[in-house]
Amino acid sequence: MRRWLSLVLLSVALLSLSGCGYNALQSSDEQIKASWAEVLNQYQRRADLVPNLVNVVKGYAAHEKDVFVQVTEARASVGQIQATPELINDPAAFAKFQEAQAQMTSALSRLIAVSENYPQLKADGVFRDLQAQLEGTENRIAVARMRYIEAVQNYNNLVRQFPSNLTAMVIGMKVKPSFTVENEKAISVAPKVDFGGTAPAPAASR
Repeated sequence: MRRWLSLVLLSVALLSLSGCGYNALQSSDEQIKASWAEVLNQYQRRADLVPNLVNVVKGYAAHEKDVFVQVTEARASVGQIQATPELINDPAAFAKFQEAQAQMTSALSRLIAVSENYPQLKADGVFRDLQAQLEGTENRIAVARMRYIEAVQNYNNLVRQFPSNLTAMVIGMKVKPSFTVENEKAISVAPKVDFGGTAPAPAASR
């Protein structure tokens, strides 16, 4: 009798948790963590490509020192941010992460634009391979960011909507930051390349 009563109480408790949105909140939170991990994974892949890409471009475009400095500084800035799962619970830190990655995107765009002035560089097999990897990574970043945005949207809906909002308030779950529209615009626009109106002379050989 006691065992039967325990099973009934357990069933009622489980149904109650499900009905109040507890399980949905937990599931959505886990989806955000998984999506965020993939975003970080793809950003790390891009950061790992940067040193090799810079070294190859340097071989042909030794005069483009400012661009190399910008890329190096942007990568260092990205590396200084502790990209942990907790980052998505801190809007200020999340905004700083976005800003650093946007600077990295801008610097890399300038680096790739430099190749247009060096036909030998564009024809280099190593450069083409690195450029293809970088383009593939940028596409993966875009997909990972989209999935993260969708996961955050689903989670935030649960946190805001009744009755799951009451459960979220009780267990301390709050809305999480997503990639902003302003940031999307900033990183989707190719930077203007201006070397003072004078095209640099291409390096004679590597």
